[in-house]
Amino acid sequence: MNYQKKTVVASVAGLTLEGMDIMFISFAMSMIIAEFHIDLATGGLISSITNLGMLFGGMIFGILADKFGRVRVFTYTILLFAIGTALTGLASNIEQVYIFRFIAGLGAGGEYGIGMALVAEAWPKNKQGRASSYVSVGAQFGVILAALLSAILLPTWGWRGLFFVGIIPVIFAFIVRKNLDESPEWLASKKGNHLVAKQGKLKQLFATRRTALTTIALAIMATVQIAGYNGLMIWLPSMLQQSQGLSVSSSALWTISTAVGMIAGMLTFGQFMDRLGMKRTYGLFLLASAVAVFLYSYASGSTGVLIGGAIVGFFSNGMFAGYGALISYYYPVEIRSTATNTIFNFGRALGGLSPILVGFILQHATVTIAMGYLAILYCISFMAMISLGKGKVEVKQETISSLTKAV
Repeated sequence: MNYQKKTVVASVAGLTLEGMDIMFISFAMSMIIAEFHIDLATGGLISSITNLGMLFGGMIFGILADKFGRVRVFTYTILLFAIGTALTGLASNIEQVYIFRFIAGLGAGGEYGIGMALVAEAWPKNKQGRASSYVSVGAQFGVILAALLSAILLPTWGWRGLFFVGIIPVIFAFIVRKNLDESPEWLASKKGNHLVAKQGKLKQLFATRRTALTTIALAIMATVQIAGYNGLMIWLPSMLQQSQGLSVSSSALWTISTAVGMIAGMLTFGQFMDRLGMKRTYGLFLLASAVAVFLYSYASGSTGVLIGGAIVGFFSNGMFAGYGALISYYYPVEIRSTATNTIFNFGRALGGLSPILVGFILQHATVTIAMGYLAILYCISFMAMISLGKGKVEVKQETISSLTKAV
């Protein structure tokens, strides 16, 4: 297996475990709410706190990966993620759930951007869309795995048994560390910029006006992506159990159907991105998502729910495949992990508030209003996408002479 394939396999496996863990919350939510006697909004806060941990983990480990290497830090993030996930199964109250999910979020937030940076630095520009889509599919493998494990384990082991599975990433971390070499592009950059003190700096994301506007636009797009995904995947299984009378196994079937649609959408998105360009592909999928999500509120019957879920998944989460390539395109290697982790995990933290709002809407309004809210978000993301410029942003670096004078 060559280096390109190794980066994809490692990143796919990491995102699979992360996607599995996130969906565990969805399937276990009703049991957690019942055991700790909390309301829907308080339950939705579990996901929001996880996403907040992802934001801090993304910033911290993104900076460390730009400074000390992708592979080494990638391994540490997986270990931290595994520890937080396994500890969740030992929580004795909701406050402990919040703490352990924050820890898991720290690791997960760091893992995503580093894996995407590894892939972007290993693949040529005209194939980065496809490579990014292969990695993003891993999250949906995790969704399917979570659905299957939930159907098997929840009736017998309860919700705690699901999170004990989180110990598995520990094994994966050691495999990655042993078999994956450091990014050649990062090594070359580190060697060529050994006197430059600007690698891995958050302020570089706002170094110039154009850089700042690009960072803000990408952060808006990432926020909408996560808000839409969480709004659909966190609450819809529970909602379908009530409105359509579906059992846990039946709602798991809906989740698998939606995940299959997402996988097809991601693979299609990657191909479109390499052939049509980033902005055209995002424009097509964003507008289609707005329409599909709103129309889905009128779906009825098991067949309509399953087919509609697959269509919504195809467009709304197909776009997830492009963010690794999209952000990597705009930022140079010196701050690539910092940019990818910070921007996307900012979106996770802010978009992670969506389950609270959707839960509130479902308690006080209708499903149509909740889906209309998500459709509007995709329109906002479309406007942000239009504002993006062309080519990499500027990264201001101190010259050798100025550094010498400072010394």
